[in-house]
Amino acid sequence: MALTFVLVTTVLGAYAYYRNLEGDIPREPIDPGASRPPETGALNVLLVGSDSRDGDNRKYGATSVGKGERTDTIMMLHISPNRDKATMISFPRDSMVVIPECKGRNGAVLPGGIRQINSAFNDGGINCTVKTLEALTNIKINHFVKVDFTGFKGIIDAIGGIEICLPKPVNDPKAKLVLGAGRHVVNGEQALGYVRTRYALGDGSDLSRIQRQQVFLNQVLEKVTDGGLLTDPIKLNGFLQAAVQAVTVDDGLTLDRMLDIANSVKGLTAKELKGITVPVESYPTDKNRVQFSQPAAGNFFESVRNDDEVTASPTPGKSAAPKIENEQVRVQVLNATGETGKAIQVADELAAQGFAVIEVGNAPATETTAIRYAKKDEQDGQAYADAVAGRLSKDKRTPVAGKVKPLNTQPYTSKAAKVPEGPIVQLVIGKDWPGVRVVSAIPDSLKDKVVDNTTDPCL
Repeated sequence: MALTFVLVTTVLGAYAYYRNLEGDIPREPIDPGASRPPETGALNVLLVGSDSRDGDNRKYGATSVGKGERTDTIMMLHISPNRDKATMISFPRDSMVVIPECKGRNGAVLPGGIRQINSAFNDGGINCTVKTLEALTNIKINHFVKVDFTGFKGIIDAIGGIEICLPKPVNDPKAKLVLGAGRHVVNGEQALGYVRTRYALGDGSDLSRIQRQQVFLNQVLEKVTDGGLLTDPIKLNGFLQAAVQAVTVDDGLTLDRMLDIANSVKGLTAKELKGITVPVESYPTDKNRVQFSQPAAGNFFESVRNDDEVTASPTPGKSAAPKIENEQVRVQVLNATGETGKAIQVADELAAQGFAVIEVGNAPATETTAIRYAKKDEQDGQAYADAVAGRLSKDKRTPVAGKVKPLNTQPYTSKAAKVPEGPIVQLVIGKDWPGVRVVSAIPDSLKDKVVDNTTDPCL
């Protein structure tokens, strides 16, 4: 994901340089079988961490050299069809799931059955992992990226380290992490220990480690996009050199494909990246294992397939401003596109989400969508207008004090049980109308697992 943000800044004159870099990236084909979920327009990238001890990774366990690779980190990066949000979905490695029949690493057929989810990668490699996740979620995986210990360290060192926060001192020889409590800027070796340690931080479960990894990845993306990397040729070159040595990708993730993706997601920043763990519960026959919690997991996968919005829960310990609910907002919808029936269409979409639409009409033609409220309501009109702005796709428009004069209006039969009092918000639909976001269907059991750029890393 970070690579795509870097590539979009490339001028055509540097294309040959990036083409040369691309030739250094190891590739494997994605071939999980003929029966696969349908395309939805979303981009889904499988991310796995390999614990191979071969080569430069020997220092993390010489006795495991030549014995293959396992993965304790399995994530799916889901980028919505209109590329306005990104969701990092983590699958706990201790999850007991139904793994379909797969071809093993040695070419033999592996029978299907209930096994730990990471055994799909251990025994059958990346294609068995893809086949398993697609069977579990009914979400098609378009690409994969695999990174090992040494590659991970190289990327962190290339961007100058990442700030972490420890709630207590950590001394974990297995993870090679010894640090005091508080904030630290960690290098690659320390960062690897931070995302690997399990028993020295949190409750000792894989679930708390997953949330720590999600916070860390958000920090990495923010450093790459906002930390000056893109404007420093030396740092940028170091990052790219480290990145191509760190990863193995599928043979469809060519430079041209990366550039296509980069151009489609160039509006995304770390603020739009949210991390979520699939809802799980204790596995009945083994307390050290978990299983997907139903119907919560099924509902979540359906919301991802339908590209519903994921909303982070408030950060513990932080007071939030009073939230204006949709049902509290009176809205006047004005069509300034010249497209017949646009005001009614948008009014119906907003009313379906609980807004009290009171009027529809037209306004002088304009290119730009705007959200307005009366100057006399300036004290609290902003909060009501923000509730409408928050429902627009792609970009949240900044509300403006001062209304436009409608060309004509007519009453709209509101679906609201009671028309509220308070400021009237005027939505002027311009030719750049971004659309209304889909209502979230994320189950309550998942909300406390949402991690975003507001999550406190010290917790």
